[in-house]
Formats: sequence, C-alpha cells, structure tokens
Amino acid sequence: MAPEVDAWLVRRSSRAADWPAASLVAAKRGRRISVVLPARDEEETVGAIVGAIRRDLMEELPVVDELVVVDSRSTDRTAAVAAGAGASVVAQDAVLPALARLDGKGDALWKRLAATTGDFVVFVDADLRDFTTAYVTGLLGPLLADDEIGYVKGFYHRPLAGAENTDADGGGRVTELVARPLLNLYWPELAGMVQPLAGEYAGRRELLESIPFVAGYGVEIGHLIDLAEAHGIEVLAQVDLGHRKHRHQSTQALGRMSGQIVQTVFERLERHGGLVPVRRRANVLAQFRRAHGAGEHGVERELLLTDLSHRERPPLRDLRTRLRESA
Repeated sequence: MAPEVDAWLVRRSSRAADWPAASLVAAKRGRRISVVLPARDEEETVGAIVGAIRRDLMEELPVVDELVVVDSRSTDRTAAVAAGAGASVVAQDAVLPALARLDGKGDALWKRLAATTGDFVVFVDADLRDFTTAYVTGLLGPLLADDEIGYVKGFYHRPLAGAENTDADGGGRVTELVARPLLNLYWPELAGMVQPLAGEYAGRRELLESIPFVAGYGVEIGHLIDLAEAHGIEVLAQVDLGHRKHRHQSTQALGRMSGQIVQTVFERLERHGGLVPVRRRANVLAQFRRAHGAGEHGVERELLLTDLSHRERPPLRDLRTRLRESA
C-alpha cells in the first residue's frame, strides 16, 4: 500500500463510538440531516430500524430532521410498517415520475436523494437485523466535524453462517473477490477503503448531487471512483460500525452483482482514460442452474441470461438545471 494511502487510512478512519449522539446536536450548527432507507419487501426489519431512529435521534435528541423510506415496489407490507413506525414513505416511481423507469439498487438510491431535503444525507439499508442508531451517528460524525470530508462509508464485520459453522468475516464475498482486486489494480489510492460496497454511507448534499448514480449494483463502487477522480481521497472517510447481519444472497445472485460491478469499473476506466477498448464488450451474463429433468442440450441445467447493460442516472444537480431551463 502506498504511503499516502496508509496515512489516509489512519487519518480518515474512526469508530462509531467516537461520535456520540449528544455531541452531534451542537455540531449540526443549524444544518438539516436526512436519513433515508431503500426498502423492497423488508416488512420484517424496516419497522425496528425506523422506530429506533425516531426514538433515539428525533424524539430524545434532535439529531435527525427528516426520516424517509423509499419503497422500491414492495409486494408486502413494507410501506405500511414503515409509516406505522414513524417514517415518511415515498414510492420510488412517484419521485420524478416524468423520467423513464429504471430498475436496480442505484436508481432507488438516486430517487432517495431526490426525495430528501437535508444538507447531509445518510443512507441505511432496510434489511439490517442488528441495527443500532450508532450506524447513523457514526456516519454523521466525520461530516459534521471536518468540513473537508464530504462522503463517509461504513465498514463492519460481516459473518457468514453456513450449515455447520460461521465465518466471522465471510459475508463480503463480492468485495473480496471482485471489488477489492479491481480497485487495487486500477485505483490503488482507494485500497484503504475497508468495504467499498457497503450500503451504509453518508454525504454532503452538494457532493452527492454532483455525481451520477449507476442504476444497478455498481452504484457504490461508481461513487468512490467518481469522487476520487474529481476530488481526491481526502474528501472520503470511513467509520467502523461494528457488526452487520442481513440476508445473504445466492451464489448466482452474487454473480449477477459482480457482473454489474465489473461493467461499472470498465466503463469508468474508459471514461477516465485508463482503458482503450479494442472490442465491444458483451452485456449479457450467461449462468446455469440445476433443472428438473434434462434441459435443451440433454443436461440437467437451465440457462439464465441477464442483461448487464450499463445504465445510470445523471447528477441530480445537472438534471434540475435542465428541468428549470426547459420549464
């Protein structure tokens, strides 16, 4: 690791316990804070997360000013549970409805940003099973304490429970097998980021609105690359949030996620002059899963094809400028 990255790792890393909620009230200095959760079929967990934030950071201490759940086309009672726990609930497709519909995690995040008004925006996944409000205060602390910091990522231990045992740090498979090797190879200045794909992060609105959001699972790695390219790593920080337990996806689902991340990295390489394409990239991922009986070619496998075409939302700041000019 380069000396400057090692120095960044020491200077820009902290723990959630370093930022108690009471210390953040004065540090706000009149600025507004929004917490927003993307939620799709999360009725089992979203209520507890919303309830804890409302109780600890809105009623007991005036840290959070706005708490929004963006319902990403849920088919269960996610919206009702979130509203009952005290969140403002907005349907993903009701935000900027004149725009073409896109699918994917990144589009939900972009819509969340557009649905909030705070000077600082905290993003928290809605499937956490051991959530504490230290997730929120930990991410906010560096932003409120240092005006040079614009974007803070969380990191944590992610246990992977198997049939016979538990791997204490086995949950970040796509990070270790895909994202980290690619970043170390092409953006070594980001090698100190412990969990570049973490879904818990916070940022200053003006910075978040200045970058595009990849519609799919490449959104987080796209953020880090775009911010490092535009502002350098000093605008980034990270906070140890302890442990994270959530649903683990199947190997095939992780393969599709990995494909989107690889597409995003190579698109960024082309955009920033780090790669000259010599042939057209394929955008279809072929996978096979066990089938009942012999398949088309006489084997017990079913072919699955996933379109990984790169789609992204533009910087929200630029979109609003265009909408004002065309009004």
